[in-house]
Amino acid sequence: MTAAWRWLRHNALMIYAGLAVAYMLAPIAVIALFSFDQTTRGKLDYDWSGFTLEYWRDAFGEPAVNEALLTSLQLAAVSTVVSTAIGTMMALALVRHRFRGRAVSNLLIVLPMATPEIVIGAALLSMFLIYGIALGFTTLFIAHVMFSISFVVIVVRSRLIGFDRSLEEAAADLGARPLTAFRTITLPLIAPAVVAAALLAFALSIDDFVISNFNSGTTETFPLYIFGVSLRGIPVQVNVLATLLFAAAVAGIAAVLLQQRRGEMIAAVRPEREPALYQEA
Repeated sequence: MTAAWRWLRHNALMIYAGLAVAYMLAPIAVIALFSFDQTTRGKLDYDWSGFTLEYWRDAFGEPAVNEALLTSLQLAAVSTVVSTAIGTMMALALVRHRFRGRAVSNLLIVLPMATPEIVIGAALLSMFLIYGIALGFTTLFIAHVMFSISFVVIVVRSRLIGFDRSLEEAAADLGARPLTAFRTITLPLIAPAVVAAALLAFALSIDDFVISNFNSGTTETFPLYIFGVSLRGIPVQVNVLATLLFAAAVAGIAAVLLQQRRGEMIAAVRPEREPALYQEA
């Protein structure tokens, strides 16, 4: 009994972490499992009726699903590029420069992350209506860039805080211009954080429902489509495409983690000091 209790105390944290991860991944596992179910097309039930690869062979057999997914992918791609560029520059400004209102700017960056999405969606809708902007892809793009920037700034800023500025100073001493030093020194070193921030922005954009529901107009994204058909039956292709998206996200995160690991190994390498040619007498 003592040995079992000792083992449990030693592995309690790992067991807790494993249970927490299993709890978070359980809904995704259900979706992946029922993408192989022989459920009648459009039937809304979760009774296992047999294994089949039919819907994987015909993953893009529903035109409405394909159109909604394509819209979400286009929206996520464009908003990710813009929000990552803006967020990275904002992170550089907040970490590298001192200016009036810097503390307020840091607070304003965090506010969109702490504000309920329904409040942000309603506020954006009011702004678009006041200025007479027609709801559609453009308003969705503005909204997604707005809430993605905060996450990009937080991720990139955390990398810049521990950045060794002496590397840039050495490049400047060797005659490199600021833009050249940024392109050859700064950007490669913060690239893992920038990529991680971009992946996070992409995931937030393609997954968003609440803010998109307020500002979509007649444009239908993938989450909005799923919500619209949920009452009459979700096509099984949705499960297949959701599983593919999750697999792509896992592959992207694994690639980023591998790149970060390689960057840490490279950064840990330090040249050995050359032996002194002369010794003090």
